[in-house]
Amino acid sequence: MIRFLTETPWVLQTGIIVGGFLLGILIELVLVRTLHVLAKRTKSTWDDLLVAGLHRMPIVWGTAAGLWGAMLVRDVDPYVLSILRNILIVVMIGSLTLVAMRWASGAWDQYTGRSGGGGGARLTSTTLVNNLIKLLIFVLGLFLILQNLNIEITPLITAMGIGGLAVALALQDTLANLFAGISIILSRQVRPDDYLKLSGGEEGFVVDVKARHTTIRTFPARNLVVVPNSVLASSIVTNYSLPVASLWITVRVGVSYDSDLKMVERISVEVAEQTLEAVTGNKPSESPHVRYRAFGDSSIDFDVLLPANKFSDQFVIRHEFIKNLHERYNQEGIEIPFPIRTIVMSKKEN
Repeated sequence: MIRFLTETPWVLQTGIIVGGFLLGILIELVLVRTLHVLAKRTKSTWDDLLVAGLHRMPIVWGTAAGLWGAMLVRDVDPYVLSILRNILIVVMIGSLTLVAMRWASGAWDQYTGRSGGGGGARLTSTTLVNNLIKLLIFVLGLFLILQNLNIEITPLITAMGIGGLAVALALQDTLANLFAGISIILSRQVRPDDYLKLSGGEEGFVVDVKARHTTIRTFPARNLVVVPNSVLASSIVTNYSLPVASLWITVRVGVSYDSDLKMVERISVEVAEQTLEAVTGNKPSESPHVRYRAFGDSSIDFDVLLPANKFSDQFVIRHEFIKNLHERYNQEGIEIPFPIRTIVMSKKEN
């Protein structure tokens, strides 16, 4: 058997390559999956990220190691050896670059996911940021590959600079949207899940900020509105989620001039508190209150102010409050008057 392998080295080389491939599969199926199970049991998510970044890489590395080992068992033509060496360099550095891209992108998502809180003090995890991180690592990996292949980088950078000017002139609108998107993210005033209203009338929840546009999901229709980043950056934007996500809901009410205003205020506050507790499941963090506003044509007008934890809560809170208030007013005999106009007709003398 040993003599056969010695006389036919290609069999040995093939066996080494296949062995490296099978070893990679074994490491992937046993070691990586075991590490994945162990990482799932911990509270930290960083170990899950590290293991996920290695997905299928042992197979690539095992095959590359087998190919390299196959070249060492016998003399190989220098030209073929040079080609195989370059292929291995591209495979190894490329795979390590891919792992680094996975880790960096995942680490950014982990960081932004943890650093929640109000106030716009955090950067946001968006498609644009993730793509820029991956692009930066890809370019660094590409330069490492070229350097190890003994390809001069300086002329390439010069050519890229000249070509970049031509591309910039041809893609002015695209680049304007790209830099506007970067500006939007760095300003920390627009984040995913924030509720925005633009000066053009568009409003909704921010879904994502991409290289060319920002997508907004309308509420309650849930349609997607695509806004170019340059338009968003130049618009007057009201962000209902900053500096805090909570807000006050104003419900305007009018009662008859014959009403006891102290009782009206007490009952309105009671109904507001009961409604908030029923809708949110908890006691409101801030107390609702009543503010009389004006003597109207047919009623005394006032506002009931109710706290809401986020913008979307206001619709169901207002809906339930109006129903409950109307029912309670009917029970207490408090009148919500209709507008009344009295027409006086004078009699003309004959």
